Amino acid sequence: MTSSILAARNLSKVVSSAEGELTILHDLNLNLDKGDSLAIVGSSGSGKSTLLGLLAGLDLPSAGCVLLAGKDLSQLDEDQRARLRAEHVGFVFQSFQLLDSLNALENVMLPMELEGHADARQRARALLERVGLGQRLSHYPRQLSGGEQQRVAIARAFAADPDVLFADEPTGNLDSQTGERISDLLFQLNQERGTTLVLVTHDERLAHRCHRLIRLEAGHLIDHVEP
Repeated sequence: MTSSILAARNLSKVVSSAEGELTILHDLNLNLDKGDSLAIVGSSGSGKSTLLGLLAGLDLPSAGCVLLAGKDLSQLDEDQRARLRAEHVGFVFQSFQLLDSLNALENVMLPMELEGHADARQRARALLERVGLGQRLSHYPRQLSGGEQQRVAIARAFAADPDVLFADEPTGNLDSQTGERISDLLFQLNQERGTTLVLVTHDERLAHRCHRLIRLEAGHLIDHVEP
């Protein structure tokens, strides 16, 4: 077994509300190795997005800690967490989040250029060819279908060879057939590149393709399924 890349230790999140303190996440523990795939499922308001944000260092816990690549995120300031994410993390969102003013190639190149990769164009082209968009490099998001936009987003997420890829409802805006193709692509790249995949989804079929599944209810871990 390879070493742990992502871990949560006694993770809790409490926020203030009009009714007083509200616990969104209760004392959760988790350990993921390189190459693992994890689905986080549960109804709306169960704490899925909160957990994803904490694991990615986009938010900080009220108690406990998250270890990403051996670093305790709660011990880092915002800039340090951002640098750690740039080095180790990729994101795929339901809404694609492509830049409308950039074409497909430029959208994939951008994070590599920001990191100073001299071969950004070559790597971006290879990734877009890998996801089946080699003939769409100069097309802008408005000229692409939803499935094509999500493939650009996936290529961009893998551009920096992340250790962990967080995918938040990656097929939520797609029809079932297109969503199935996007799911296949995510898992193929996950396997090819040894990336750890953390997936939030309402789609039970997609969730059960992961090696592991956790189910949340009102912030509590109520189910933890492994093969």
